[in-house]
Amino acid sequence: MSHLPIAGTWRQCPHCQRHVHQLEWGQLQICPHCGYYLRLTTAQRIQQLTETFQSLPEITAATPFAFPGYQEKLAKAQQKTGTTEAFTAGIATLNQQHFLLGVMDSHFMMGTLNTIVGARLRQAITAAQTQRLPLVLVIASGGARMQEGILSLLQMNTVLAAYDALNAAGNFTLNILTDPTMGGVSASFAFAADTVIAETGATIGFAGKRVIEETSREPLPPDFQSAASLYAHGQLDAVVARPDLAATVTQLLQLHQRK
Repeated sequence: MSHLPIAGTWRQCPHCQRHVHQLEWGQLQICPHCGYYLRLTTAQRIQQLTETFQSLPEITAATPFAFPGYQEKLAKAQQKTGTTEAFTAGIATLNQQHFLLGVMDSHFMMGTLNTIVGARLRQAITAAQTQRLPLVLVIASGGARMQEGILSLLQMNTVLAAYDALNAAGNFTLNILTDPTMGGVSASFAFAADTVIAETGATIGFAGKRVIEETSREPLPPDFQSAASLYAHGQLDAVVARPDLAATVTQLLQLHQRK
């Protein structure tokens, strides 16, 4: 009989390096020793921020891209996450508040923005406008997906245009920036909402810290691109601890209810 632990029972915390039993991480995936946040999956985010959730019809690719190895990576990501793409949206309720929730998943090819993610984002924004619902986006992304080239970058403008229409219609919009929020996503719609908050410990920026240091040959501050630093410089409305996130979303939705 083996004395080795069952695979997946224990996980080493990336921050404090201590081994933590899966039950100790809890539903919110927080290290009990140092408070480090693991990145949540789509299902975990939905569970955290909703009481009910009805998914929108899923938009899928009609013609696959022919980039070498891309289809294999997509299939692997789908098998790993149990989702078909890096963005999922649906109509949700939380503490009697109805809203349109969209979740980007960093476990699916780092939550990168591509044509399908862009189409699903526009679908979610349009649904919020049509049904006169607040829009809440949980953002986690490494930027544009390189395998789809310029068409990935195009999504930055098309999503922003949809956002403009939603803002003009008077819908309340809330973006929750989580770890990581980088690249073309941070440069476009991540900061386009009425209220932009971040989860404690999130890394938010455009190019990565190491790339900037190698290019500029100058050291950067330890808190560079941190949620706390962005808040201190007036680029965020609030930084919220993960256990307080659902209550914060509820309060903001109540505050901005349509009359």
